[in-house]
Amino acid sequence: MSSPGINHYLDAAKRATAWHAENIKKMRSCRFDTIAVHGIYSMQEALDFNQGSVIEPIYMSTSQAYRDADEMEAALGYQIPTWCYSRIANPSVYYLEGVLALLEGYGSDVETSCVVTSSGMSAIQSAVDPFLIIDRNKPNQPMNFVATTQVYGGTFQQFAIRKHQEKNIEWRKVINANNLDEWESLIDENTRFVYGEMPSNPGLGFFDLEKVAEIAHKHNLPLIIDSTVATPALLRPIQHGADIVVQSVTKSLFTSGFGICGAVISRKNITTNIDNPQMKADFAMYIKLLPNRDNGPNISPMNAILALNDIRTIRSRMDILSRNTLKVAHFLETHKHIQEVEYLGLESHPLYQLASKYLILADSETDDCYGKPFNRYGHLMSFLVKGDADKTRDVFNAFTRIWRGTDLGRIKSIATIPAISTHSQQGEEGRKLAGIPSNLIRLCVGAEHPDDVIKDIDQALSVLDGKKVFITSPEFSAGGASSATLRKDS
Repeated sequence: MSSPGINHYLDAAKRATAWHAENIKKMRSCRFDTIAVHGIYSMQEALDFNQGSVIEPIYMSTSQAYRDADEMEAALGYQIPTWCYSRIANPSVYYLEGVLALLEGYGSDVETSCVVTSSGMSAIQSAVDPFLIIDRNKPNQPMNFVATTQVYGGTFQQFAIRKHQEKNIEWRKVINANNLDEWESLIDENTRFVYGEMPSNPGLGFFDLEKVAEIAHKHNLPLIIDSTVATPALLRPIQHGADIVVQSVTKSLFTSGFGICGAVISRKNITTNIDNPQMKADFAMYIKLLPNRDNGPNISPMNAILALNDIRTIRSRMDILSRNTLKVAHFLETHKHIQEVEYLGLESHPLYQLASKYLILADSETDDCYGKPFNRYGHLMSFLVKGDADKTRDVFNAFTRIWRGTDLGRIKSIATIPAISTHSQQGEEGRKLAGIPSNLIRLCVGAEHPDDVIKDIDQALSVLDGKKVFITSPEFSAGGASSATLRKDS
């Protein structure tokens, strides 16, 4: 069979690319909820290629077949769009990347792109590693990066151990993120990027994003923000000057808990002192087609579509969860057994005014319920129990409705003690730097009625009054044989 020639495929690719660009442009003009529901999947695409499927199909195939050698050569040379191999690209993954790019760029005139990964941690690695390259002309030149200490425990380990300890790439730690002089004092000619997490997990750290972006850009450095806790429903860092956003999609965006996923979303033409025009022009697409192609932190198509379905309701969900969490926080704020409550939505919180500048429910100004820009502060909070670590464990063990686990962002309320779980590996000194004492309980409030969550917290705290409450029996923990025995006996 004779080939129509490589130019045939190049011309077809130009037409397809132009059509998709126009479709994305139209979607960018839609409201937040419409983007979340429809993403970049169009009716025309459904009718032409997907048997009219209303919902995005799951393309479980590992690779794409080609009509002839010319099409294969053009595809593998990245001359035409391709799904060549699911480690690099896949239609289902493309749909997820498209909606996340649009949501993070919503409300701004900034063009964005996205690459999704197998987890939030692989997203962080994908976001920072391209800046930590050795200059062949200066092989012994030291490297450093500037980042806050108030970060997720896994991020702390990646920075402190995998980067600093193992590769001798210095992590210059920002202790007080609201001291702008501290940020600037840590930057020098060997700094490669600036990084922060806001709100931070679990301490709800927050800083003036726009001012930190100005400092980073003044030194020709990119600002990378982990915005997992807020999601684009409440905060879109690119709108405020950030170059790159990291999302552990596993959490709030992927609320069902059915899968693991991460994402890197970047603005076009990021600020960087790395001499790599392709990386600067479209950072997310660069890491998707080159570093991540070679390193392989890809996500499965099934997880991509499951995440996509959860994202469709992210704005209304974050609204409900924020309202629930605020009610729980008000209850804890006056409880006799609580030393302190960390929730940015409390007017008593020292960062309340700053957080209110940035954490605004998307489209609340056009929402019939609000009619003006309205603050929502998310579903993550922490509280300190009056007493030592043992008393904190007693309260934690007494929860009956709130699940004990290391997860967050679920539709169900989940609590953990970070000092013995998510942040245990960073050690006592590291936890002190991050402000995580042993009597701190992290609570991620779900979509249950808040009165029932409060009731469970209240009865759990009653153990400090000497009251006996139900404690899960070890006999039936960890599933396995105990669960099998329970089912048999019942």
